[in-house]
Amino acid sequence: MGARLGLHFTTALLQDGWAKDVRLTLDHGCIATIERDVAAGPDDERAGIGLPGIANLHSHAFQRGMAGLAERRGKGGDSFWTWRTLMYRFVDRIAPDDLEAIAAQAYVEMVEAGFTRVGEFHYLHHDQGGRAYGNIGEMAARIAAAADQSGIALTLLPVFYAHGGFGGAAAGAAQARFLNDPDSYDELITASRRAVAGLDGALVGIAPHSLRAVTPDELTAILPLADRGPVHIHIAEQTREVEDCMAWSGARPVEWLLANAPVDRRWCLVHATHMVDGETKRLALSGAVAGLCPITEANLGDGIFHAPKFRMYEGHLGIGSDSNVLISLAEELRLLEYGQRLKRRARNVMARRANTSTGRSLFDAALAGGAQALGVSSGLAVGAPADIVSLKSDHPALVARSGDDILDSFIFAGAHGLISGVWRAGVRLVSDGVHHQRASVAARYGRTLERLLAP
Repeated sequence: MGARLGLHFTTALLQDGWAKDVRLTLDHGCIATIERDVAAGPDDERAGIGLPGIANLHSHAFQRGMAGLAERRGKGGDSFWTWRTLMYRFVDRIAPDDLEAIAAQAYVEMVEAGFTRVGEFHYLHHDQGGRAYGNIGEMAARIAAAADQSGIALTLLPVFYAHGGFGGAAAGAAQARFLNDPDSYDELITASRRAVAGLDGALVGIAPHSLRAVTPDELTAILPLADRGPVHIHIAEQTREVEDCMAWSGARPVEWLLANAPVDRRWCLVHATHMVDGETKRLALSGAVAGLCPITEANLGDGIFHAPKFRMYEGHLGIGSDSNVLISLAEELRLLEYGQRLKRRARNVMARRANTSTGRSLFDAALAGGAQALGVSSGLAVGAPADIVSLKSDHPALVARSGDDILDSFIFAGAHGLISGVWRAGVRLVSDGVHHQRASVAARYGRTLERLLAP
């Protein structure tokens, strides 16, 4: 954790809104005091615009290594399912050292993008062919090491994966590295908690992979392992998944889950793209978070979430970088809004009331929903973790902006170079837009990818 220090911002977004000339005193990684309309102290670090760091609620870190390598059209047309086949080929090559190197690169890029916590939906557990490592938590420990190197806070979500389709269908050989039964999964959760024990602020939740990969009895068996922590699940990402679920159960995926599991505020339903109106309302009223990954959902051709109706029922949502094909906080929020605009042929869809900022509406939703999904609090407030992002007030995209215009311009009018600094638990990790460990992490990542992708 960071030592006691002062940070001064020309303007900052606090829990109760924008304020000018804000001085934060940080102590042991938390915000000790907040002063407004004050000058900087002689020893203060000075920055332009201060924002709270945001949680990236859904990541598969290893997929950063295959970003851009699945963009060649196949003979019969392409879909999520053809992409998944390529992903399986890539994942089969990854050893523990490789996973750590790739995850560290992904996490460095996340911090540079303004994410200060990641929810790692971690399902690569075993050696090639499904052989068990001596330590069932070997790969979880490599994720923890990567988080430690990058400084990002970690909510580790070890995945329970047992089947290849609805109704307990046998898994395929390509899925062997992911598989556990409830007993071995219990061991994995225990090992994962050991793996993150030395990380400041780290948490462990559980993640039944999907209704395709978990039977009802297995879901019931593993839920107590969450121990009041987060519960994440992929759901209704693809239309074929919906069709298969209906053939198996007579119900749509979200419909089935809400009727058969204790879904509440601890849960995050990742994607939930293909819902009918009744499901959308019931999911919102459950208090669970919809985990949206607009860049990945666009890249995979998944579809577009029913965001306006979900928000009409006070539904909670957050954002994640998922496949990590491109890691950008601003782009996730921008694409979330632009997808709705294209679908509805309208503008400012996610601004819920007249004369309100679309950027602020997106940012606030992602801030609160991401924190809820990963089991933490959010915002710049006394006692909160000092997870802070600074923007360059003299950047061309932000010149002469104030208040919510800053967020509108950051999300919709900015490209690169708007983020100047990032602090996690009071420790500065990014200066002038560059992570302090970028050079060493990128060098290791480069060596790893050259070997993994060699013919």
